Amino acid sequence: MSELAAPAVVSLSPVLDLQAAEPLRAELMALRGRPLTLDASQVTRLGGLCLQVLMSARKMWAEDGHSLTVDQPSSGFSEQLAAFGEPELQFGA
Repeated sequence: MSELAAPAVVSLSPVLDLQAAEPLRAELMALRGRPLTLDASQVTRLGGLCLQVLMSARKMWAEDGHSLTVDQPSSGFSEQLAAFGEPELQFGA
């Protein structure tokens, strides 16, 4: 698919915990069908449920033929993502 449109940008909340999961899912689904960049520069905490939301979104965007990238991942985001332990959990920048 052609990616001529500029990607939408979502600034992730500093705390991505259980309470942030549903609002994050809803925000991402509203942007489905176009390239998306996630600004992770302010993330200090990444919980498992929000990680599942991000992983699901990454898969959907790939299936739809659009890019989903993480821009400026904070050290907290990167460290907590790595702590989940699987290489396939990495997001392209």
